[in-house]
Amino acid sequence: MAPARKPTKDSKKKKTKVLNVVVPIEPRAVESDWWDTFWRKKSSSLGAAIPSDEEEGFRYFFRMSKKTLEYICSIVREDLISRPPSSLINIEGRLLSVEKQVAIALRRLASGDSQDSVGASFGVGQSTVSQVTWRFIESLEEHAKHHLKWPDSDRTEEIKSSFQAFFGLPNCLGAIGATHITISLPAVQISDEWRGHAKNYSMLLKGIFDNEMRFLDAVTGWPGCMSVYRMLRCSGFYKLCENGSRLRGKSADALHRYAHEATTSLASKLFCRLKGSWRILSKVMWQPDTQNLPSIIVACCLLHNIILDCGDELLADVALPENHDRRANLMQIVVISDFQLRKFTIAN
Repeated sequence: MAPARKPTKDSKKKKTKVLNVVVPIEPRAVESDWWDTFWRKKSSSLGAAIPSDEEEGFRYFFRMSKKTLEYICSIVREDLISRPPSSLINIEGRLLSVEKQVAIALRRLASGDSQDSVGASFGVGQSTVSQVTWRFIESLEEHAKHHLKWPDSDRTEEIKSSFQAFFGLPNCLGAIGATHITISLPAVQISDEWRGHAKNYSMLLKGIFDNEMRFLDAVTGWPGCMSVYRMLRCSGFYKLCENGSRLRGKSADALHRYAHEATTSLASKLFCRLKGSWRILSKVMWQPDTQNLPSIIVACCLLHNIILDCGDELLADVALPENHDRRANLMQIVVISDFQLRKFTIAN
């Protein structure tokens, strides 16, 4: 065997060039025909239980028109495509489009069905439904804030004129109502502070809304045992009233009790439509994370407003389950711009 050859000076000077060869990777197909597949599956399984018209069927399942869903996609698109999509593949190996991800999240919120059930409708697993829904909720909270805000001066005058014309309430900027979101807590978290008026465990949602049933402010996260008045006193809105940033007047304690059937009916109607459209709020949530639950509730309020802002109609005929909190008008308060707040109805 010949001895190993020693490198020469010339060979030492030579440098090996490493070529970075980029091998083109065939892009994975994106599933864009999700609606056709979904509609065929639901039409064959549910039959006469759903609208025969495809457009109305879309609204039935997602509570909005295709145009509004496309708008929502534009809000959350960047977030839904910016993370690694390796786990967002359907059973046929195709990536989920942004539109299908939004549809999955909307269906989960609209139906309140289990993640397994929603996943089966779209050909994805339970873990995918969970991941997609939370990413959607987080993105909506971050990028759709402008759909839940205090009205500007022009809109304020419109609201006041409408309340005056339809309800006979002068200088009224809106109404405040509250409702309970029923929950089922694990044994280790059971506490009387979460028991609401009906002895169910619940979380409160307080909303300020205008004459068109649009949320102007929403506060949640407080346990069901808290009185709505105390919840109002603890809210950021109340503090803004006290320092004059929201309403004119020296004291937000200028609350006067009256009875006003019209505004009480408006509050009840709003919460019925909110819970009827987004049934995840009307069903008993099984052992939810009380830290994350407020995000689900606020997301539903945002979707409620987006539907109105896009010119869509709120579904008026969505049936409510029996356990719906029909005492949504626990406290009805009408906001008056000249001396802060005026309370119209309190029921214990």
